[in-house]
Amino acid sequence: MVERSGGDPGPPFPGADWVYDLAACLRFFTRLPIPPLPDEPAPYGIPDFRTVPRMLPIAALLLALPAALVLVLAWEIRLGPFVAAALALAALALVTGAMHEDGLADVADGFGGGRSAERSLEIMRDSRIGAFGGTALFLGLALRAATLATLLDRSGWLASVALLYAASVSRSAALVPIAWLPPARPGGAGAAVGRPSQVTLAVVGGLCLALALVGAALGLPPLGLGLGLVLAPAAAFALSALARRKIGGQTGDVVGACQQLGEIAVLLALVGATA
Repeated sequence: MVERSGGDPGPPFPGADWVYDLAACLRFFTRLPIPPLPDEPAPYGIPDFRTVPRMLPIAALLLALPAALVLVLAWEIRLGPFVAAALALAALALVTGAMHEDGLADVADGFGGGRSAERSLEIMRDSRIGAFGGTALFLGLALRAATLATLLDRSGWLASVALLYAASVSRSAALVPIAWLPPARPGGAGAAVGRPSQVTLAVVGGLCLALALVGAALGLPPLGLGLGLVLAPAAAFALSALARRKIGGQTGDVVGACQQLGEIAVLLALVGATA
């Protein structure tokens, strides 16, 4: 929530702080040109993760919407399920700048090639991708494309809804390392944004549960939706535990890798439940 001085009349309209948090999430997690909102304090400053992530599930829906539309359009013009899935992932990467994919590759290289915390962090800073990172990136994209293609074969509409749901739940699950672990680099971005409060995490969990109910109403299998809500944070906790052992904390790369693993987990759960 935005802190204001005593002489400040407050937000310009009811719920303005929530809208500001939504805009901050979109600026932080995408390359979309989100302009400053009326009376928005510090629109281009470092977001305060104590409160800003409460709107992350909604921001994730919006950032994944172009990819969902590409998925449906490519399917409707009969490009085939794998081509449609690949185009949707390309659209998603363009919106986000492939920041999560980059995190997955860096974590794989750092954890796979580093024999000490210092060496792992050094490898993760390197812009080059090694064998571990390349393999992880390929497998991550392949699994996401394959699951989306499988869902498309069953229903083009439901595949697009599944993509939106997976994007939202996985990005929410990626808050696990931020909330649980200290920053591995004291001067890094993880230290600057802070940790989500318990209230923020509760709001995020409630929104994800609401999205699961909406997904069920739209036709997605309740079992798959429920499994996704469990498996995405479980994957994030597992990787976070590894990060604590390997580098003593979390980095932005670890957060990105948790999102990728969470998205794969949600899509696999939905594929398994619709078999």
